[in-house]
Amino acid sequence: MGRIFSGIQPTGDLHLGNYLGALRNWVALQNDYECIYCIVDLHAITVWQDPKNLAQSTREVTAGLIASGLNPKNNVIFNQSAVPAHAQLAWVFNCVARLGWLNRMIQFKEKAGKQKENASVGLYSYPNLMAADILLYKATHVPVGEDQKQHLELARDIAHKFNSDYGTDLFPVPQPLIFGEATRVMSLKNGSHKMSKSDPSKNSRINMTDGPDEITRKIKKATSDTELLPDDVKGLDGRPEAANLMGIFAALSDKKISEVCTEFGGKQFSVFKGELIDVAVSVLGPIGNEMARLVADPSYLDGVLKAGSGRAKAISEPILAEVYDTVGFLRT
Repeated sequence: MGRIFSGIQPTGDLHLGNYLGALRNWVALQNDYECIYCIVDLHAITVWQDPKNLAQSTREVTAGLIASGLNPKNNVIFNQSAVPAHAQLAWVFNCVARLGWLNRMIQFKEKAGKQKENASVGLYSYPNLMAADILLYKATHVPVGEDQKQHLELARDIAHKFNSDYGTDLFPVPQPLIFGEATRVMSLKNGSHKMSKSDPSKNSRINMTDGPDEITRKIKKATSDTELLPDDVKGLDGRPEAANLMGIFAALSDKKISEVCTEFGGKQFSVFKGELIDVAVSVLGPIGNEMARLVADPSYLDGVLKAGSGRAKAISEPILAEVYDTVGFLRT
């Protein structure tokens, strides 16, 4: 059985993009792989986080994972900072990765923008920590969205270089798992921009905790165009809002976009949005209710994370010891 590692940041409200791009896929994988899922709070602080909110956000994301269908008894669920080996291996990889590799990372350029001289060193080097997250568990597969493929490639490069430098096969080279419809969910206000919790408009995203009234209101307000919906996928070219909404419908209803085009081709957006509201409420409503129940029981969530970190340490510490022995560190 292969081993999966993936992580999610505890930086605010989980939204539809998180669910369709990651959480739903994680749930689908849990019976076929040994799964390790991490709330990556070390990654979160590469940009400023209010300490008063970070712990609560970590609990909320944990609740979102469980409410989406992840079984904490069958999956390892923990917060990254509770397992020191992540940071320890990241330092080793800081000495393996090359500056040229990090200079090519697109997400640093996007996040730092014109203020890159004021960006934290952590923001620049966090792809090395991401590689450590994955390779610390000798993960064989990583579910990734299109925007994370470059970081996985870096992890693969680091695995190759470490193995080559030290004449070992210690690290497997992890393979990507990329899923089908709506793996990259776009803003409800602008179909050319990714759905994001950082967007100042709350109407740009559907949060996993939104109730039926909020989901209905946001979908009704979602940007559309004046044309009828196309009856084939080619008709979505140049229509980012139509492509986004139809992709969301396809993902939530487990259909292909081509099937959605056949079903709604020639119809008005108003008709389609009514159907999209129904399926979104039916899928997200129970998840939001369960999240609220779990968040109201922080001791349970803390217990899940504590148990998960214990299991993560049991896997990772012997692997870190292998790394230290390979590098030549004296362990007394």
